[in-house]
Amino acid sequence: MSGAFVDEAVRAAPAPPLRGLVGWYSGYRQRGVPHAQHRGLPSPWLTLILTLDEPLSMAAHPDPGAAPGDYPTLLGGLHLTPALIDIPGRQSGIQVAISPLGARILLGLPAGELTGIDVHADDVLGAGVREVHDRLHDATDWAARFRVVDNWLLRRMSDHEGLRATSAVPIAHAWQRLLSAGGRLRVGKLAADIGFSERHLRNRFREEIGLTPKAAARVIRFDLARRRLATLPHSRLRSIGGTLTGLPDLAGLAADHGYADQSHLDREFNALASCTPSAWLAQEFRNIQSGHHPPA
Repeated sequence: MSGAFVDEAVRAAPAPPLRGLVGWYSGYRQRGVPHAQHRGLPSPWLTLILTLDEPLSMAAHPDPGAAPGDYPTLLGGLHLTPALIDIPGRQSGIQVAISPLGARILLGLPAGELTGIDVHADDVLGAGVREVHDRLHDATDWAARFRVVDNWLLRRMSDHEGLRATSAVPIAHAWQRLLSAGGRLRVGKLAADIGFSERHLRNRFREEIGLTPKAAARVIRFDLARRRLATLPHSRLRSIGGTLTGLPDLAGLAADHGYADQSHLDREFNALASCTPSAWLAQEFRNIQSGHHPPA
């Protein structure tokens, strides 16, 4: 494979028993692409990355106190600031999108314990991560690699079945309602609907999900907007000297996702992505045009 241009991106659903706990698997392998930095943006999913040919190079973490470094495997919780991933012309691995509701049963701890940080996955998940990492190297194609991850997570689900917290059921309902509403649901109504005070909901939500309901709603709405931005028709989008022309209708995008106007959308991007929507598009231009999405 050395010296050849490679650009692979494959997405797959997890095994049926894992659905609801895991959103999807994303397999990626690139070779011979320009050096770049990718922003790992806030989203409603915890991130597990199992690399293949080289470690993930973290240039900056959501936690500004964490040092840059290389990660053969990485586990990250919900966060409100971006990570920066250095891509020196090549990268490969599998990203697993884990629901906060799956944290206890798949990871062995509530999602709140990982809020705002990312760590070496084996520090949390133990030697089993290294074993599955080795098995991925022996798998011959993406379908086989996804089966390796399926089997490993199914074993973890069986081992940790007793950690499923019945006390978290109201929070699970609240989280699902917030997701279904696209983040556009008043916290007071959410609390009243499940019979909690706003304070109690805030504390329990932070423990189980990792963010307060208000912060989680912001992240859900932002994630929907930026994913929609990446899938809008970009036939007129052009990069000229590093500047994008032919930008899509950002004012319409803002209105569709409940932002007061385009300025409001810009402010949320600056707060959660540390850049504007147009700057993010410029940085991800090649990946968006090719349909390839690096680790998020």
